[in-house]
Amino acid sequence: MNAEAMRVPVHAEPEPPDYAAFLAEQLQQPAALVARHDWQGQRLWVKRVGQPHPAWRYRLLAVLAQVAGVPVLLPVPNPGGRAAIATEVRRLRALAAAGLRVPPVLAACADGFVMRDLGALDAGAAPQPVRNLGNALEQAIPQGADVVLLHWQQGWAALRRVHAAGQCLSQAFARNLVLCPDGEIGFIDFEDDPAAHLPLALCQLRDALCYLHSTAWIVARVQALPQAQAIWADWQQGLPESARQALQQARQRLRVLRHLPTSRRLGRDAQRLRLAWQLLAQEAG
Repeated sequence: MNAEAMRVPVHAEPEPPDYAAFLAEQLQQPAALVARHDWQGQRLWVKRVGQPHPAWRYRLLAVLAQVAGVPVLLPVPNPGGRAAIATEVRRLRALAAAGLRVPPVLAACADGFVMRDLGALDAGAAPQPVRNLGNALEQAIPQGADVVLLHWQQGWAALRRVHAAGQCLSQAFARNLVLCPDGEIGFIDFEDDPAAHLPLALCQLRDALCYLHSTAWIVARVQALPQAQAIWADWQQGLPESARQALQQARQRLRVLRHLPTSRRLGRDAQRLRLAWQLLAQEAG
């Protein structure tokens, strides 16, 4: 056998995906501001620049929060446009560096970025379906209080991990907490940066209030408010002293919410605020 015949064929390694080229191509085409793409066996999301947001509405909300004397409710500006894209890319990378579960940013430019779906964190993994925690809580209502509270506690545990890492979310509503295929919770939507405008303790308290507001009606629906109040009271034990003081101030200023009617004559939002107050009023044990 000659040397040529004995030569072992060498297979070239496949070229890594060119995410920057993919992003550039997508940004040249008309599409929604956030669009899903199944590309080269991966599930990706492209987020592109939108219109700038007017600053006046944030100034108005700031005045209202100051008049009410509740600094934790001060609005966090989201300027939109390229600034929002830059903020989200920066925050996603910072949260990932802190060990938190967020969509990996694969390529970015001034006009948009591409990130991998939370249903497949590895490039070679087949994408799996994910649900946001808000949907998971609603879908658990027919299964009763125990299942709802199990999901609800997952959200609180996820917030605790974020805060233990010295971080905060942007809008910690249940819809922005995502149940991943392995059971862990990931986080999405970071167009604003609360910590650039408020002390970190207030930002972390905002996370808790956003979560309370978006979920109180669900635990009330399954008649689990007493159990939820105990969970919330226990969670408060980990708040720093500055956040506890801000929370106590918010309780005093927002006591008017307890007078909202139980009927729907003021709409569903008023009902949700009243139910959120029932949890907010529960102090740490």
